[in-house]
Amino acid sequence: MYLIFLVPVLIILFLSFFTVKQQSSAIVERFGKFKSIRHSGLQLKIPVVDRISGVVNLRIQQLDVMIETKTKDNVFVKLKVAVQFKVIADRVYDAFYKLEYPHDQITSYVFDVVRAEVPKLILDDVFERKDNIAIAVKRELNEAMTTYGYDIINTLITDIDPDIQVKNAMNRINAADREKVAAEYEAEASRIRIVAKAKAEAESKRLQGQGIADQRREIAQGLVESVDVLNKVGINSQEASALIVVTQHYDTLQAVGADSKSNLILLPNSPTAASDMLTNMVTSFAASAKVSEMNAGAPSKPSKKDNTHE
Repeated sequence: MYLIFLVPVLIILFLSFFTVKQQSSAIVERFGKFKSIRHSGLQLKIPVVDRISGVVNLRIQQLDVMIETKTKDNVFVKLKVAVQFKVIADRVYDAFYKLEYPHDQITSYVFDVVRAEVPKLILDDVFERKDNIAIAVKRELNEAMTTYGYDIINTLITDIDPDIQVKNAMNRINAADREKVAAEYEAEASRIRIVAKAKAEAESKRLQGQGIADQRREIAQGLVESVDVLNKVGINSQEASALIVVTQHYDTLQAVGADSKSNLILLPNSPTAASDMLTNMVTSFAASAKVSEMNAGAPSKPSKKDNTHE
């Protein structure tokens, strides 16, 4: 008997209590008319009389809107606009009853603002001033959606996608600019290498010439000392010079033979070559000395003044 009354009571109690999740608000209607707004926690309603007509999410939501429009330089571009919004806590009634499809309303305003702002800019400015476009969208949305109980937290231009042919052209321009800069750097590096090589060669030749000059000076000094030594033992200067030349001749032959990588050189090397060379050298020096003596003993040519008669 008691069980028959207990079951309906339990059912009524079960239908009387309900819970609302955190960051949510429940709309309670009585016989189809707005009754109250219930917030998070355990709530009580009259069964059958009251009903929950809907739950409003108070958390921040994001709506991504894809828009295709044309820029000032007649380039079609697709923009992705991310709109972050939430329902104002004390405007739940307006958000629930005034707008049936809030996402569609927000999308319409975003389309309107973007298609009004982007055609004023060329493609490069769209990339540079995307924040300005986002600010304009947020300003327009705030003015419109606040009336309906929505707060626009932020708007972001998350993607700008021009036509594929335009992107390829931009990539080619960028690549050409980078190749131009690379060519300029390579040319500069080549110029530096050429200048450095020329300076090194000039310095090398200067030092080489200085070394040859020092070598010849030392050779001349050595020849003078050799001639002086030979004169002291009774050998005159002509014979001493000829002897030194013959000695250098044999030294040259020895140096050429000692190097296995020397090219083929033909030199007189018979047993009498040294004797013939010495004889030729002495004869040459004697003839030179005789000519010098004749030139020294010849009378000087009379001047024009001596041939004049007073």
